[in-house]
Amino acid sequence: MEKRVLLAIVLSFIVLYGYQAIFPPPRPEPVQRQAEGQAPPAVIGEPPAPPPAAAVAPQPQLEEAEPLVADAQEREIVVENEFVRGVFSTRGAVLTSWRLKRYADDDGSPHDVVPARAPANAPKPFSLTLDDPALTARLAQALFKPSAEAVEISADGATLAFEYRDASGLAARKQFVLGRESPYEILFTAEVATPAGPVNPVVNWGPALGSGVVTSGMTYSPSSQPIFYKDGDVSRIGFGDIAAHRVVEGNLGFGGVDDHYFLSAVLPAGQPVRLQYEPAPVTLEGADSPLQFVSWSVLYPAPPKDARFYAGPKDFDVLASIDRDLVRAIHFGIFSPLVVPLLRALNWVNGYVGNYGFSIIVLTILINLAMFPLRHKSVVSMRKMQELQPEMKAIQERYAKLKVSDPARQKMNVELMNLYRERGVNPASGCVPMLLTLPVLFAFYSMLSVAIELRGAPFVLWIRDLSVYDPWFVTPVVMGATQFVQTKLTPATADPAQQRIMLLMPLIFMTMFIWAPSGLVLYWTVSNMWAIGQQVVTNKLIGPPAQRTVRPPAERKLKTAGAGKSEAAAAKERK
Repeated sequence: MEKRVLLAIVLSFIVLYGYQAIFPPPRPEPVQRQAEGQAPPAVIGEPPAPPPAAAVAPQPQLEEAEPLVADAQEREIVVENEFVRGVFSTRGAVLTSWRLKRYADDDGSPHDVVPARAPANAPKPFSLTLDDPALTARLAQALFKPSAEAVEISADGATLAFEYRDASGLAARKQFVLGRESPYEILFTAEVATPAGPVNPVVNWGPALGSGVVTSGMTYSPSSQPIFYKDGDVSRIGFGDIAAHRVVEGNLGFGGVDDHYFLSAVLPAGQPVRLQYEPAPVTLEGADSPLQFVSWSVLYPAPPKDARFYAGPKDFDVLASIDRDLVRAIHFGIFSPLVVPLLRALNWVNGYVGNYGFSIIVLTILINLAMFPLRHKSVVSMRKMQELQPEMKAIQERYAKLKVSDPARQKMNVELMNLYRERGVNPASGCVPMLLTLPVLFAFYSMLSVAIELRGAPFVLWIRDLSVYDPWFVTPVVMGATQFVQTKLTPATADPAQQRIMLLMPLIFMTMFIWAPSGLVLYWTVSNMWAIGQQVVTNKLIGPPAQRTVRPPAERKLKTAGAGKSEAAAAKERK
């Protein structure tokens, strides 16, 4: 394969990597923005539009009303199984903590999808908003009576209910069905009655996920952002675009907020709903910039009954067990048809190996072993092209003084094609096999970039988390060194200037991969080492390159003419 083709492939990968690293995922199609002073559109049934979920209004004066059904004091109700530990507060009957036991934070504690550093006065998950601010505030401060002191979530699920009623006629009941289909799924039912009659409340989740640190949409650690699935497409709204896409409504497959590895979302199951998003800033003393969380709420066309909510990891198998469309929350990119089999293969290998670092090595070897014939054919074709370089250069030098537009220059292409035909070389046979391996390479890259299986997965020694960069930067340096050796061993078929550019590629890649997840760098390093070994084996199989002496054009023509005469004489003798 000509070096210029290889250079184009490498540069295309750099462009792909750079695009994903610099630009956030594609923005959704703009929703219709409301005119100034016009009420936002409502869903079927014209339910009341929810107020901004993160807006903090002055607390109205609460009228005294004697509680008829209420708890005596504020306390916490713990729900727990081997996967999660949730904490509900009887004040407002809201979720205050939802810790995922199998996913630890940097301090070693289970990851909490309810951010601890969110605004203190922001809504908590499953708080309710009514048309009347005073009634909303009363529900938020009410002490709901729980149905149990603590709940152990069994394999068949568990139910926890909260109830409140006072003398003014305000009554509310919330019911949570936990762990019926998945340990991370919550079925929520809300019933609210006011002195004026039953009402349809807005269900707030409040600030969701993440540390509040806003990034520029980098591939490896995007900040929390709105996400929804509608009309067969997943839309992700960049943090800076929330104000322009605050309201999303219609028949959604799912909608909520996600970050790189976790998701909090509602699954409307075909019901038309209205989602509303709001930035929720938190100013920290001494900080250069405030933390920014994304707060969201959902409005159903009728009071929610067994409304499905998900708060957990973006694990492919877990999401698929709940809803096949929910797996689209994982941003696999355009190579998802290849990424999913690779992810399943990685998990299958890890079932035997027990270490995701070694599993990456084993899977990389298996993939490269399967692609061995293609790469071998490519290297053989490149060797043939390398052997033709002196003769090709001689032909090109004869036409070097002609302009590109000169018709006589077309003869150069004719001579080159005749040379290829005479030597039995196909110029494209070197690059086509290599191009066939690129989708697998990109798919593996995409898979390792988003797979939650690598989060917190140790490898050896100093690499304690394959989803983050190598703290000692050893693997990127080794990767750059192996790529340099691979480049030096590859048959050179380009001019010296292009060869020098190719020798710079290892340094460019090493710089790019400094902050890449160590699991991805490990894959690339093992691939380079395999390519080096395969190049050595191929060189031994095909032997050293043949040395050809380039003859002047006149000599070649004379020899050809002599050969023609000899053949004619031989034919005459045979007669």
